[in-house]
Amino acid sequence: MLVDPALAADGGKVTDFLLDNGMEVIVIPDHRVPIVTHMVWYKNGSADEPSGKSGIAHFFEHLMFKATTNHATGELASAVSDIGGSNNAFTSSDYTAYFEMTAPSALELMMSFEADRMRNLILTDDVIETERDVILEERRSRIDNNPQAVLDEEVEATLWQNQPYRIPVIGWMQEMEQLNRTDAVAFYNKYYRPNNAVLIVAGDVEPETVKALAEKTYGKVARGPDLPPRVRPVEPEQNTKRTVTLSDARVSVPSFSTKWVVPSYHTAKPGEAEALDLLAEILGGGNRSRLYQALVIKQGIASSAGAYFQGTMLNDTNFTVYGAPRGDATLADVESAVDAEVARIASDGVTPDELERAKDRRVRSMILARDNQAMVSIYGSMLATGGNVQDVQEWPDRIRKVTADEVKAVAARYLVLAHSTTGYLLPQPKTEN
Repeated sequence: MLVDPALAADGGKVTDFLLDNGMEVIVIPDHRVPIVTHMVWYKNGSADEPSGKSGIAHFFEHLMFKATTNHATGELASAVSDIGGSNNAFTSSDYTAYFEMTAPSALELMMSFEADRMRNLILTDDVIETERDVILEERRSRIDNNPQAVLDEEVEATLWQNQPYRIPVIGWMQEMEQLNRTDAVAFYNKYYRPNNAVLIVAGDVEPETVKALAEKTYGKVARGPDLPPRVRPVEPEQNTKRTVTLSDARVSVPSFSTKWVVPSYHTAKPGEAEALDLLAEILGGGNRSRLYQALVIKQGIASSAGAYFQGTMLNDTNFTVYGAPRGDATLADVESAVDAEVARIASDGVTPDELERAKDRRVRSMILARDNQAMVSIYGSMLATGGNVQDVQEWPDRIRKVTADEVKAVAARYLVLAHSTTGYLLPQPKTEN
């Protein structure tokens, strides 16, 4: 298979293999700098949580940094810091990931830490209660005290009528407060197994070395029971336009966003996700996009305007446009102008020139991803949502094959205002004394 130069790793090709316990391993050699990124992706996120247990996936991300039978709490962080590296973790709707970036000589140590906490956590009631207080405070500070975050939650809960994507990753407060040791142990035993994980190692390494170290560390972890397919409720046909409005005294500049349910790379028909990807780039993917040029540069009515498509989701995803006014312009002015640009593409399509420029920008983004080792995230998110290595490697060719008619078609089919959800963030109305 021909691999696009943007995806060809420096010093060798991308290697993919399975350990005997079912753990998939991806190696992306890149010998330009003596750094290695070591990342474990678990195929479980907030959308996999049991009903009534929202926030358990994110809660467990926190618990993974606690003591195991072999290491004390904080020992991993200290080991990474001592060698000048960095580490962290994150939870999304469809996956949870843990990573370390260190010198290649520390790779075996990082593998041993991750393999250890995959199965050897010590989950006491005291540990659970202490860390539960931490995530409750995190919700208060990140969500409840942030008007934009509160609105975003309400918009997602309105956009999704049946999918678990309607539930926030951090969880609903009233359910988070009830999470306990039994919930945590059940979640751990179900999902934290090598056959539900993908290991990705990128940087100054050789595949043979990574394989030997992976077998020595992760290979000793017992395979867990086979998990059932990740079948989720099907989203019904959307037939209404819905709006969500939040007024808050802390808001000084109003803004809006409009979202549509669209296919992801995992659920789309051939070529549709790529067309949606390019539609987002052309419509609002940066300062060269139609929205930015028309509303910010030419008309001068917007302080911001853009669009994005979240392609790597296990189920259908969303396509979003947004904007905020500038000067004497009103939010209604900006929203009308954004709607007009969307309608123009749906009716008239895009030009061959802007389509080719958008393709160049999207493919070049792969090159930039290699420069900061973000290629790990590209592979990880794809493999954790039903894709494979070939899907990533063939992506540039598929992007190159998208036609202007296909971009016009997805705009006309999916970006229908009558089937959208719009969120408005407004300043608190002034009251007369």
